Order: sequence, then C-alpha cells, then structure tokens
Amino acid sequence: MRSLKDKSILITGAGRGVGKRLALGFAQAGARVGLLARTKAELDLAHLEIEHSGGVAMRLRADVREFDQMVSAVERMSVQFGPPNILVCAAGVLGPVGLLAEADPGAWREAVETNLLGAFHACRAVLPSMRERRAGKILLLVDNGADAGRPTLAAYAATKTALVRMAESLAEEVRADNIQVNCMNPGAAYTSMTDEILSASGSSDRERAEALQVRTNSGIAPEKQIQLALFLASDRSNHISGKLIHIGDDWKRLESAALSHEAFTLRRLTRS
Repeated sequence: MRSLKDKSILITGAGRGVGKRLALGFAQAGARVGLLARTKAELDLAHLEIEHSGGVAMRLRADVREFDQMVSAVERMSVQFGPPNILVCAAGVLGPVGLLAEADPGAWREAVETNLLGAFHACRAVLPSMRERRAGKILLLVDNGADAGRPTLAAYAATKTALVRMAESLAEEVRADNIQVNCMNPGAAYTSMTDEILSASGSSDRERAEALQVRTNSGIAPEKQIQLALFLASDRSNHISGKLIHIGDDWKRLESAALSHEAFTLRRLTRS
C-alpha cells in the first residue's frame, strides 16, 4: 500500500498476539515500525522477524501504564523514524477471569491501567506532534466485549467498551486537526489469552467453548486482520473517524460509502 511506505508507525503490544501480526504486516507494506512492549525477548524476536523479511523496525521497551515511559518512547522513535504518523494500540491484558463478585480488585486495576489508561497514555504521547502536523491516524484494538457482555471476563469487556467511547470522543476533538481515530475488532485470534481462558478455573462454559474453537482453528487469518488495519491506517479511510469496524463487516465498501453519524458507533439502544 503506497500511502504507508516510509510512514512512521508506533504499535503498542507489538511483541506478541495481534499486535505482532499487525507489526509484521505494516513492515511488509513499507512502513517504519516502532515496536513497543514490556518484554525484551518478545521485542527482540519481533524485530528479528521484520528485519529478516526486509522490513524496518526499532525496539521500544516501555510500559504503557507509565506515561513518562510512553513519552520517552515516542521521543526516541521520533529521532530515528520521525514522529509517529500512525498509532496502533494493541497492548492489553485479559484481567481476572471469573465472577465479578469474587474478582481480585488488584487484577481489575491492572486491566484498567493497561487496557484503558495505557491506550490513553499512548494517544496523549503522540497527539501533540500529530496536531502540529495536522495529520495522523489512531487505531485502538477492541473485541466482542464492546458489543455484548462477556460473563467471567467483565474487566476485559469493560475496558474494551471504554476504549470505543474514548475513540468516539477523541475523534470529535481532533477532527479539525485532520486526525482520524477508530476502533478495530480483529475477531478471534489464537493468542496467549486463549490459553489463559482455557486454563482458568473461573471461565464460563461459553468462553471456554469459544476459546477451544479458536485454539483448534487458529481463528481469523492474519491476512484479513492486516488488510483491515492497513485500510484504516491509509489515506483511503480519511473520511472515517470515530467508528468501530469489525473484521466481519463489509468494510471494503466503506472506502466509497457515505457514513451516517450513527453508523458503526457504540449506540444507546432505543426503547420501543
């Protein structure tokens, strides 16, 4: 995708899971990728895979829960690649698995700090340079918890739903700055979270069955997730902001479609 060649892209949670998948995809599209994660070994492996495939990337070891670390990471990336043109927030933890009435408050707090505040810290760190340049793309990864409740995964679902509303709000704040903010639901993918759900004694039967199915068939193909992310990060989606796009949506038609204000948003249900 030509519009992404030599673009500077910061991806949090890039050491594993969907974040790593997207990092590899953006690098193959010619972007310069800032790989941000907490674990050195995972960063080293992701960096090595990108370099071996001919891509360009740099490692940024940081904790999204710490705003100062995020600001420092963006500064380091800006020196080598230039300020981030695109931010992809993929860092996340599953949080406590089990009934909310029995959940560990500390584990809940960690989920909020990582999934929600971590995304806020990343956005806050890149927005000054994006607003100065009057251009930018922000993509927040969410899941089905933003569409419906997920029993025994309340912390994860709550934080992902909050990300959608944050994206909708931020999109309006920066619309005049030519910055687009969207959420992407990449669909089910086999990651370490899949194994966490299966190994946790508190998982609901529904969550366990869905996780087992994902582990069996590996979930959504990486290529489909990468194509949607590339579209939402490209100039082809400049007219789309404040939206929640699911991997199962007919998103290719959105390139030429006029979207209503309410379309693809976290809407309040109206009573009959």
